[in-house]
Amino acid sequence: MKVLSVTSEVYPFVKTGGLADVTGSLPKSLQKFGIRTITLVPGYPALLPAARAGAPLLLFDEILGESASLRHIQTEDQVLFVLDIPTLYERPGGLYLDESGRDFADNWKRFAALSLAAARIADGILPGWSPDIVHTHDWQTALTSVYMRAMGNGLPVVTTIHNLAFQGQFSAGLFPYLHLPARMMSLDCLEYYGDMSFLKGGLMTSDAITTVSPTYAREILTPRFGMGMEGVLAVRRDKLKGILNGIDDDIWDSANDPYLPATFDASNPQERRHNRAALCQELGLDQDEGPILSAVSRLTWQKGMDMLADVAEEIVYRGAKLIVCGQGDAAIQDLLLKTAARFPGRVAVHIGYDERLAHLIHAGSDAVIQPSRFEPCGLTQLYALRYGSVPIVSRTGGLAETVIDANDAAMGAGVATGFQFHPVTTEGLRHAIRRAIEIFQYPDLWQRLQNQGMTARFSWERSAGLYAHLYRQLLDEAESGNDNLRNRAVG
Repeated sequence: MKVLSVTSEVYPFVKTGGLADVTGSLPKSLQKFGIRTITLVPGYPALLPAARAGAPLLLFDEILGESASLRHIQTEDQVLFVLDIPTLYERPGGLYLDESGRDFADNWKRFAALSLAAARIADGILPGWSPDIVHTHDWQTALTSVYMRAMGNGLPVVTTIHNLAFQGQFSAGLFPYLHLPARMMSLDCLEYYGDMSFLKGGLMTSDAITTVSPTYAREILTPRFGMGMEGVLAVRRDKLKGILNGIDDDIWDSANDPYLPATFDASNPQERRHNRAALCQELGLDQDEGPILSAVSRLTWQKGMDMLADVAEEIVYRGAKLIVCGQGDAAIQDLLLKTAARFPGRVAVHIGYDERLAHLIHAGSDAVIQPSRFEPCGLTQLYALRYGSVPIVSRTGGLAETVIDANDAAMGAGVATGFQFHPVTTEGLRHAIRRAIEIFQYPDLWQRLQNQGMTARFSWERSAGLYAHLYRQLLDEAESGNDNLRNRAVG
């Protein structure tokens, strides 16, 4: 089976968050099921040296009025198609934001072009290769199925919602520039509260919709978590399925991690102390025995980082230390930086994402905090469990499914792996942190929590199997539909 995965980022080439981890690791796991994936991504500057090393696979006549070519990168684990449109992707800044931190004004065109290119590949424009299934991810690639249906292409499409908060909503006045038939600007497709939504178009035209956890699939059908899209999802409820994300065991393996001063696993967790010492030294924290709490996250309201800033002072006063690594809202960043300045040696804040530092934080801190107000799946808590850092999480989405609260019953049964809190408020978070710091005073109990987390397994194998089953089901349905059409034609 051949799958075209269409995404705006993919690890290890370009990454801003968990989307890249998923699109980078899922194809490797699907190979075990006889599924070969090629991933289409934009030609960002970081990809161009490798992509332009050889001749282009294809020169497009044009894509939305821009000169474009399709290039190719192949590694041991991945095959990429790279859409090379210098006017749209070869520019300073990030994947979605300019150098001042604002959305690129032409993001609508940048990702419509990516989706149109994907639709043309799905339609057979590339000699010698065409997919059996198309898998799109989030709003940036959701127009793929809209373009395909406009072309009359009925190839099965899976759309995965990684975060419903981002919907690709743009002015309806831009619709003529998408080069789509007028019928696509309708309530049954792109029209959305007087504007247009790329994500809505994808949800209405794809054959299956997945989210990154079963709990999130249920949550987004409600007004609280549906972000205005709950009505659209209710219409397509029979196509909606939650499949929990996994982690790449090759990348997140504490026993063989090249980023760590000391490797370890569940059989020798005491080696973590070397990473703990290295982490404190690197970030200028005091080398005492108090617990180290950390957060590796986007610094946003959704992730609850404003609540973390509110409880930072209490963390310090209870004898613990706090590390924060990430970037996001300027106001939250500023608040955290001011807190670090007030408590030198006790609070460290690193603005920006650093893959090496993220591995060291998980391997050296005692607990990882994720106070998200909503969390489709979350990968940080899975990395934390694997690396012996006990998660402190809000009870929502994938966090609720992957962390077992250290209540008396779970502790007695030997299954607890972390701390959950609800309601998702500053006081709820404060109480969970107090519980964690209290149990940390009992080394035997804390080591039991660590061990139970480290021996839990959240690899891609099971989830990849569910995707493989979904793909085959869609192909069977498509074939059955073709047979019915042929039978009617003969009749």
